[in-house]
Amino acid sequence: MVIDQLNREVELSKNPLRIISVVPSQTELLFDLGLDEEVIGITKFCIHPTEWFRSKTRVGGTKNLNLDRIDELQPTLIIANKEENDQHQIEVLAQKYPVWISDIQTLDDALEMIKKVGLLVNKEARANVLIDSIWANRKLQQIKKTNLSVLYLIWYNPVMVAGTDTFIHNMIEEAGFQNIVTITRYPVLTNEEIKALNPDVVFLSSEPFPFKEKHIQEMQLILPNANVKLVDGELFSWYGSRILKSFEYFRALNEELV
Repeated sequence: MVIDQLNREVELSKNPLRIISVVPSQTELLFDLGLDEEVIGITKFCIHPTEWFRSKTRVGGTKNLNLDRIDELQPTLIIANKEENDQHQIEVLAQKYPVWISDIQTLDDALEMIKKVGLLVNKEARANVLIDSIWANRKLQQIKKTNLSVLYLIWYNPVMVAGTDTFIHNMIEEAGFQNIVTITRYPVLTNEEIKALNPDVVFLSSEPFPFKEKHIQEMQLILPNANVKLVDGELFSWYGSRILKSFEYFRALNEELV
């Protein structure tokens, strides 16, 4: 019996050998923990590592899983996330299979997830090395806190932004900036509301909406005085082993904008 990050009890065999991951950042984590054949299914958005994206069976999208295909695979463990997956589908799967669910809003939550997943898949030592490396890299980069306010866009038409109680919010702070949005989760904003916020900086994320150069110009018309930049969304929102690459990126971004 193990406890997930929703404090659910999950009945699990001692050595799960048929794992499906339905969260991209956690799929990459499983690879970096040294798993391979144990992982039998991933989503169409699990683009890292490339070799798994090309070779592993895909079980649909994070919000639209192919339950029949999952049944065909007969997993002994499914690793999911409260925010990224559809609650109803996960509840259906949990009636048939052990489903371990993460719930992540902060860096500490993410590191706890890495540790617990390491225990789940019998890779505790590698998980601990990864956690230690993340902390060491965070300390090494010595990112300075700034007074710059940031508006972080994750979607366009309508414009959706990262608010409080999100992992992105916490990572904006880790990067030394202040999230100007004080509403929880992912509010939709009008152009008038964006103008009223008047942030110093606008980050246009590379995912889930693939912002491009043309969107910089469009946002600049709304906020002519703001510094509008395309940013790597994976380094702000992926809460698995990719965090190891985040802090060097944050420091460079911080130094460029200050």
